[in-house]
Amino acid sequence: MGALLVVGEVVTDVVALHEGPLSPDTDTAARIAVRPGGAGANVAVWAAAAGAEARLLARAGADSADWHRGALCAAGVAPHLVVDAAAPTAVVISLVDAAAERTLVTDGGAAVRLGPPDWADALLDGAARLHLSGYHLFGGTGRRLVAVAVAAARARGVAVSADPASAGFLARAGVDAVRAALEGVGLLLPNRDEARLLAGTEDPVAAAELLSARYGETVVTLGAAGALVAAGGRVLARVPAEPAAAVDSTGAGDAFTGALLAARLAGADPVEAARAGCRAGAAAVTVVGGRPADAAALPGGLTARVPAPDDPVPGGATAVR
Repeated sequence: MGALLVVGEVVTDVVALHEGPLSPDTDTAARIAVRPGGAGANVAVWAAAAGAEARLLARAGADSADWHRGALCAAGVAPHLVVDAAAPTAVVISLVDAAAERTLVTDGGAAVRLGPPDWADALLDGAARLHLSGYHLFGGTGRRLVAVAVAAARARGVAVSADPASAGFLARAGVDAVRAALEGVGLLLPNRDEARLLAGTEDPVAAAELLSARYGETVVTLGAAGALVAAGGRVLARVPAEPAAAVDSTGAGDAFTGALLAARLAGADPVEAARAGCRAGAAAVTVVGGRPADAAALPGGLTARVPAPDDPVPGGATAVR
Protein backbone atom coordinates (compact mmCIF):
# COMPACT_ATOMS: atom_id res chain seq x y z
CA MET A 1 0.00 0.00 0.00
CA GLY A 2 1.16 3.54 -0.68
CA ALA A 3 2.05 6.12 1.91
CA LEU A 4 -0.18 8.61 3.69
CA LEU A 5 0.92 12.24 3.47
CA VAL A 6 -0.66 14.49 6.08
CA VAL A 7 -0.51 18.25 5.63
CA GLY A 8 -1.16 19.48 9.12
CA GLU A 9 0.33 20.91 12.27
CA VAL A 10 2.45 20.08 15.27
CA VAL A 11 1.33 21.59 18.54
CA THR A 12 2.62 21.58 22.09
CA ASP A 13 -0.37 20.42 24.14
CA VAL A 14 -0.76 21.54 27.74
CA VAL A 15 -3.43 19.25 29.18
CA ALA A 16 -5.04 20.21 32.50
CA LEU A 17 -7.37 17.62 34.06
CA HIS A 18 -9.54 19.27 36.70
CA GLU A 19 -12.17 17.32 38.62
CA GLY A 20 -14.21 20.26 39.86
CA PRO A 21 -15.45 23.37 38.06
CA LEU A 22 -12.97 26.12 37.28
CA SER A 23 -12.80 28.68 40.10
CA PRO A 24 -12.75 32.30 38.86
CA ASP A 25 -10.13 34.65 40.35
CA THR A 26 -8.30 31.91 42.25
CA ASP A 27 -6.66 28.48 41.88
CA THR A 28 -8.27 25.30 40.59
CA ALA A 29 -6.52 22.04 41.43
CA ALA A 30 -5.55 20.00 38.37
CA ARG A 31 -3.17 17.40 37.02
CA ILE A 32 -1.18 19.03 34.21
CA ALA A 33 0.83 17.33 31.47
CA VAL A 34 2.77 18.63 28.46
CA ARG A 35 2.50 16.44 25.38
CA PRO A 36 3.42 16.65 21.68
CA GLY A 37 0.19 17.08 19.73
CA GLY A 38 -1.53 18.80 16.85
CA ALA A 39 -4.39 17.36 14.81
CA GLY A 40 -2.29 16.62 11.74
CA ALA A 41 0.58 15.14 13.73
CA ASN A 42 -1.78 13.03 15.82
CA VAL A 43 -3.50 11.65 12.72
CA ALA A 44 -0.13 10.65 11.27
CA VAL A 45 0.94 8.98 14.52
CA TRP A 46 -2.27 6.95 14.83
CA ALA A 47 -2.02 5.94 11.16
CA ALA A 48 1.57 4.78 11.71
CA ALA A 49 0.47 2.86 14.80
CA ALA A 50 -2.05 1.06 12.60
CA GLY A 51 0.69 -0.01 10.19
CA ALA A 52 0.61 2.74 7.55
CA GLU A 53 3.64 4.50 6.16
CA ALA A 54 2.89 8.03 7.37
CA ARG A 55 4.49 11.37 6.51
CA LEU A 56 3.75 14.81 7.90
CA LEU A 57 4.30 18.27 6.45
CA ALA A 58 4.08 20.90 9.18
CA ARG A 59 5.71 24.04 10.50
CA ALA A 60 7.24 24.33 13.97
CA GLY A 61 9.07 27.02 15.86
CA ALA A 62 12.79 26.76 16.50
CA ASP A 63 11.96 26.61 20.21
CA SER A 64 10.75 22.99 20.07
CA ALA A 65 11.12 21.65 16.51
CA ASP A 66 13.72 19.07 17.54
CA TRP A 67 11.49 17.76 20.34
CA HIS A 68 8.52 17.38 18.00
CA ARG A 69 10.64 15.81 15.25
CA GLY A 70 12.01 13.24 17.69
CA ALA A 71 8.54 12.36 18.98
CA LEU A 72 7.22 11.87 15.45
CA CYS A 73 10.12 9.68 14.38
CA ALA A 74 9.84 7.57 17.52
CA ALA A 75 6.16 7.04 16.71
CA GLY A 76 6.90 5.86 13.19
CA VAL A 77 6.13 9.06 11.27
CA ALA A 78 8.52 10.55 8.70
CA PRO A 79 8.41 14.29 9.46
CA HIS A 80 9.05 17.14 7.07
CA LEU A 81 9.10 20.00 9.58
CA VAL A 82 9.71 23.51 8.32
CA VAL A 83 11.46 25.36 11.13
CA ASP A 84 10.07 28.86 11.62
CA ALA A 85 12.57 31.34 13.03
CA ALA A 86 9.97 34.08 13.51
CA ALA A 87 7.16 32.28 15.37
CA PRO A 88 7.08 29.69 18.15
CA THR A 89 5.45 26.30 17.84
CA ALA A 90 1.67 26.37 18.21
CA VAL A 91 0.35 25.77 21.73
CA VAL A 92 -3.05 24.42 22.78
CA ILE A 93 -4.23 24.47 26.38
CA SER A 94 -6.75 21.66 26.85
CA LEU A 95 -8.97 21.98 29.92
CA VAL A 96 -10.42 18.54 30.63
CA ASP A 97 -13.26 18.15 33.12
CA ALA A 98 -14.34 15.16 35.20
CA ALA A 99 -16.46 13.85 32.32
CA ALA A 100 -13.33 13.80 30.07
CA GLU A 101 -14.76 16.60 27.90
CA ARG A 102 -12.24 19.23 26.86
CA THR A 103 -12.25 22.95 26.16
CA LEU A 104 -9.41 24.21 23.97
CA VAL A 105 -7.52 27.51 24.04
CA THR A 106 -5.34 27.81 20.93
CA ASP A 107 -2.31 29.88 19.91
CA GLY A 108 -1.67 29.02 16.25
CA GLY A 109 1.96 30.17 16.29
CA ALA A 110 4.07 28.74 13.48
CA ALA A 111 1.39 26.22 12.47
CA VAL A 112 -0.82 28.77 10.74
CA ARG A 113 2.14 30.10 8.74
CA LEU A 114 2.46 26.90 6.67
CA GLY A 115 1.95 27.97 3.07
CA PRO A 116 2.68 27.25 -0.61
CA PRO A 117 6.45 27.92 -0.34
CA ASP A 118 6.65 24.98 2.10
CA TRP A 119 5.16 22.57 -0.44
CA ALA A 120 7.18 20.24 -2.68
CA ASP A 121 5.61 17.86 -5.18
CA ALA A 122 8.20 15.27 -4.12
CA LEU A 123 6.26 14.87 -0.87
CA LEU A 124 3.75 12.84 -2.91
CA ASP A 125 6.33 10.38 -4.23
CA GLY A 126 5.00 6.92 -3.37
CA ALA A 127 1.90 8.35 -1.66
CA ALA A 128 -1.56 6.84 -2.11
CA ARG A 129 -3.43 9.47 -0.09
CA LEU A 130 -3.11 13.14 0.80
CA HIS A 131 -4.88 14.12 4.02
CA LEU A 132 -5.54 17.73 4.93
CA SER A 133 -5.88 18.82 8.53
CA GLY A 134 -8.69 21.36 8.62
CA TYR A 135 -6.85 24.16 10.42
CA HIS A 136 -5.33 25.09 7.06
CA LEU A 137 -8.81 25.72 5.68
CA PHE A 138 -9.37 28.71 7.97
CA GLY A 139 -6.91 31.31 6.65
CA GLY A 140 -5.83 32.62 3.29
CA THR A 141 -2.27 31.25 3.47
CA GLY A 142 -3.47 27.80 4.44
CA ARG A 143 -6.17 27.71 1.77
CA ARG A 144 -3.61 28.62 -0.90
CA LEU A 145 -1.47 25.72 0.30
CA VAL A 146 -4.49 23.41 0.21
CA ALA A 147 -5.21 24.42 -3.39
CA VAL A 148 -1.61 23.70 -4.45
CA ALA A 149 -1.49 20.35 -2.64
CA VAL A 150 -4.87 19.16 -3.92
CA ALA A 151 -3.99 20.09 -7.51
CA ALA A 152 -0.70 18.20 -7.26
CA ALA A 153 -2.41 15.15 -5.75
CA ARG A 154 -5.17 15.05 -8.35
CA ALA A 155 -2.60 15.37 -11.16
CA ARG A 156 -0.96 12.19 -9.85
CA GLY A 157 -4.22 10.35 -9.15
CA VAL A 158 -3.63 10.46 -5.39
CA ALA A 159 -6.78 10.28 -3.24
CA VAL A 160 -7.53 13.33 -1.07
CA SER A 161 -9.26 13.47 2.30
CA ALA A 162 -9.87 16.29 4.78
CA ASP A 163 -10.88 16.87 8.38
CA PRO A 164 -12.65 20.22 9.01
CA ALA A 165 -11.08 20.21 12.51
CA SER A 166 -12.97 22.93 14.40
CA ALA A 167 -16.59 24.08 14.29
CA GLY A 168 -15.64 27.34 15.99
CA PHE A 169 -12.88 28.25 13.56
CA LEU A 170 -15.00 27.04 10.64
CA ALA A 171 -17.81 29.42 11.57
CA ARG A 172 -15.42 32.35 11.96
CA ALA A 173 -13.61 31.64 8.68
CA GLY A 174 -16.90 31.47 6.78
CA VAL A 175 -18.69 28.31 5.69
CA ASP A 176 -18.69 29.28 2.00
CA ALA A 177 -14.92 29.80 1.97
CA VAL A 178 -14.29 26.44 3.61
CA ARG A 179 -16.73 24.64 1.30
CA ALA A 180 -14.89 26.06 -1.70
CA ALA A 181 -11.51 25.03 -0.27
CA LEU A 182 -12.77 21.46 0.10
CA GLU A 183 -13.44 21.06 -3.63
CA GLY A 184 -11.39 18.15 -4.91
CA VAL A 185 -11.69 16.23 -1.63
CA GLY A 186 -13.07 12.71 -2.04
CA LEU A 187 -13.34 11.72 1.63
CA LEU A 188 -14.60 14.18 4.26
CA LEU A 189 -14.28 13.43 7.99
CA PRO A 190 -16.23 16.02 10.03
CA ASN A 191 -17.66 15.66 13.49
CA ARG A 192 -21.35 16.29 14.08
CA ASP A 193 -21.04 20.06 14.63
CA GLU A 194 -18.75 20.59 11.63
CA ALA A 195 -21.04 18.51 9.42
CA ARG A 196 -24.08 20.56 10.46
CA LEU A 197 -22.31 23.81 9.62
CA LEU A 198 -21.00 22.61 6.26
CA ALA A 199 -24.30 21.06 5.21
CA GLY A 200 -26.56 23.78 6.62
CA THR A 201 -28.80 21.35 8.52
CA GLU A 202 -29.11 20.32 12.17
CA ASP A 203 -29.84 16.67 11.29
CA PRO A 204 -26.54 14.74 11.21
CA VAL A 205 -28.00 12.05 8.94
CA ALA A 206 -29.16 14.65 6.42
CA ALA A 207 -25.79 16.39 6.76
CA ALA A 208 -23.91 13.17 6.00
CA GLU A 209 -26.09 12.58 2.94
CA LEU A 210 -25.70 16.13 1.62
CA LEU A 211 -21.94 16.22 2.15
CA SER A 212 -21.40 12.81 0.58
CA ALA A 213 -23.36 13.95 -2.47
CA ARG A 214 -21.05 16.95 -2.82
CA TYR A 215 -17.66 15.60 -1.81
CA GLY A 216 -17.96 11.83 -2.16
CA GLU A 217 -17.52 9.55 0.83
CA THR A 218 -18.28 11.25 4.17
CA VAL A 219 -17.87 9.87 7.68
CA VAL A 220 -19.47 11.94 10.45
CA THR A 221 -18.23 11.18 13.96
CA LEU A 222 -20.87 11.35 16.70
CA GLY A 223 -18.80 10.91 19.87
CA ALA A 224 -20.29 8.24 22.11
CA ALA A 225 -22.91 7.53 19.42
CA GLY A 226 -20.29 6.23 16.98
CA ALA A 227 -20.13 7.35 13.35
CA LEU A 228 -22.24 7.69 10.23
CA VAL A 229 -20.75 6.41 6.96
CA ALA A 230 -22.23 7.92 3.79
CA ALA A 231 -21.41 7.82 0.09
CA GLY A 232 -23.13 9.08 -3.03
CA GLY A 233 -25.82 10.93 -1.11
CA ARG A 234 -26.97 8.10 1.17
CA VAL A 235 -25.99 6.70 4.55
CA LEU A 236 -24.40 3.26 4.27
CA ALA A 237 -24.14 2.45 7.97
CA ARG A 238 -24.14 3.75 11.52
CA VAL A 239 -21.09 2.28 13.24
CA PRO A 240 -21.36 2.05 17.04
CA ALA A 241 -18.69 3.45 19.32
CA GLU A 242 -16.47 1.08 21.27
CA PRO A 243 -16.92 1.15 25.08
CA ALA A 244 -14.08 2.84 26.97
CA ALA A 245 -13.31 4.28 30.39
CA ALA A 246 -12.72 7.86 29.29
CA VAL A 247 -9.99 9.95 30.91
CA ASP A 248 -9.33 12.62 28.28
CA SER A 249 -11.14 13.09 24.96
CA THR A 250 -8.30 15.17 23.50
CA GLY A 251 -7.35 13.75 20.10
CA ALA A 252 -10.06 11.08 19.95
CA GLY A 253 -11.16 12.38 16.56
CA ASP A 254 -7.56 12.37 15.34
CA ALA A 255 -7.20 8.75 16.43
CA PHE A 256 -10.39 7.86 14.57
CA THR A 257 -9.14 9.57 11.42
CA GLY A 258 -5.65 8.07 11.53
CA ALA A 259 -6.88 4.51 12.02
CA LEU A 260 -9.62 4.91 9.40
CA LEU A 261 -7.16 6.21 6.80
CA ALA A 262 -4.69 3.41 7.55
CA ALA A 263 -7.47 0.87 7.12
CA ARG A 264 -8.51 2.38 3.78
CA LEU A 265 -4.91 2.24 2.57
CA ALA A 266 -4.84 -1.43 3.56
CA GLY A 267 -7.92 -2.13 1.43
CA ALA A 268 -10.76 -1.96 3.98
CA ASP A 269 -14.18 -0.85 2.78
CA PRO A 270 -15.68 2.38 4.24
CA VAL A 271 -17.66 0.63 6.99
CA GLU A 272 -14.77 -1.61 8.05
CA ALA A 273 -12.50 1.43 8.12
CA ALA A 274 -14.97 3.34 10.32
CA ARG A 275 -14.99 0.42 12.76
CA ALA A 276 -11.19 0.61 12.93
CA GLY A 277 -11.54 4.33 13.61
CA CYS A 278 -13.98 3.72 16.45
CA ARG A 279 -11.59 1.23 18.05
CA ALA A 280 -8.75 3.74 17.94
CA GLY A 281 -10.99 6.53 19.25
CA ALA A 282 -11.89 4.34 22.23
CA ALA A 283 -8.20 3.69 22.91
CA ALA A 284 -7.43 7.41 22.65
CA VAL A 285 -9.81 8.53 25.40
CA THR A 286 -8.16 6.24 27.93
CA VAL A 287 -4.86 8.17 27.90
CA VAL A 288 -3.89 11.79 28.56
CA GLY A 289 -3.10 13.68 25.36
CA GLY A 290 -3.87 13.00 21.72
CA ARG A 291 -1.51 10.12 20.93
CA PRO A 292 -1.20 6.44 21.86
CA ALA A 293 0.31 5.71 25.25
CA ASP A 294 2.56 3.21 23.50
CA ALA A 295 2.36 3.37 19.71
CA ALA A 296 4.18 0.05 19.41
CA ALA A 297 1.62 -1.91 21.48
CA LEU A 298 -1.88 -0.60 20.94
CA PRO A 299 -4.99 -2.64 21.74
CA GLY A 300 -6.00 -4.97 18.92
CA GLY A 301 -2.46 -5.84 17.86
CA LEU A 302 -1.69 -2.52 16.15
CA THR A 303 2.03 -2.03 15.56
CA ALA A 304 4.09 0.99 14.62
CA ARG A 305 6.40 1.18 11.63
CA VAL A 306 9.45 3.05 12.96
CA PRO A 307 11.70 4.55 10.28
CA ALA A 308 15.41 3.94 10.50
CA PRO A 309 17.55 6.97 11.38
CA ASP A 310 18.81 7.29 7.80
CA ASP A 311 15.41 6.84 6.07
CA PRO A 312 15.02 9.63 3.50
CA VAL A 313 12.04 11.93 4.00
CA PRO A 314 10.52 13.59 0.91
CA GLY A 315 11.54 17.21 0.75
CA GLY A 316 15.12 16.65 1.88
CA ALA A 317 14.77 16.05 5.64
CA THR A 318 16.02 12.91 7.41
CA ALA A 319 14.13 10.80 9.93
CA VAL A 320 16.48 11.13 12.90
CA ARG A 321 15.26 10.04 16.31
